[in-house]
Amino acid sequence: MSKLMDPIVGQLMGLRYKSHPWHGVNIGDEAPDKVTCFIEIVSTDTVKYEVDKESGYLFIDRPQKYSNTVPALYGFLPQSYSGELVAQLSNEALQRTDIHGDGDPVDVCVLTEKTITHGDILVHAKPVGGIRMIDHDEADDKIIAVLKHDAVYGNVDDVSQLPPLVVERLRHYFLTYKDLPGAKRNVEITHIYGADEAKEVIRRSMEDYHNRFHNLEALLKL
Repeated sequence: MSKLMDPIVGQLMGLRYKSHPWHGVNIGDEAPDKVTCFIEIVSTDTVKYEVDKESGYLFIDRPQKYSNTVPALYGFLPQSYSGELVAQLSNEALQRTDIHGDGDPVDVCVLTEKTITHGDILVHAKPVGGIRMIDHDEADDKIIAVLKHDAVYGNVDDVSQLPPLVVERLRHYFLTYKDLPGAKRNVEITHIYGADEAKEVIRRSMEDYHNRFHNLEALLKL
């Protein structure tokens, strides 16, 4: 696991240098209804890029297996954190007590009809649903969102309004993207949920972030 950058340093660096995409970018004043997303990979990428949590730069995590490519823009929500409150939703939904947050920013898939050629960009999007994924007993939710003002998806308000094939492609990708031949699958998708629950996940992830880095705002004001 990569080393985490101190979030205080991430925000202070943004005053002079390029902002750290997790700590130095605001999720948006209208969150959870509208959110800023940092995009790591796009559907044409044949390798999985991921943000190094210490430096904020993209690195190559691994080649995409077989012909499996993500069917949307894929990244995470800045200043979000999958912690105790996010995990609590999964525990309640599944009547379990052993699920924990994965300790990462919350992942997001952004649907658009446009071909975006590269990641390492910010986009504004509207959450419409999500995928409840459990990975090794950790909550690893994938928020489904639509690109702001997108000609095809822009008027969608809930995942129930999306074509079923679009949702199934996302579900299939996340169910299989970590598969290795002969290895036991440790990823489980239990629910596809709607916009209201997606926004609750985001609210909790914002609170989890504040709780995890609780001294950040006070120290920035010194």
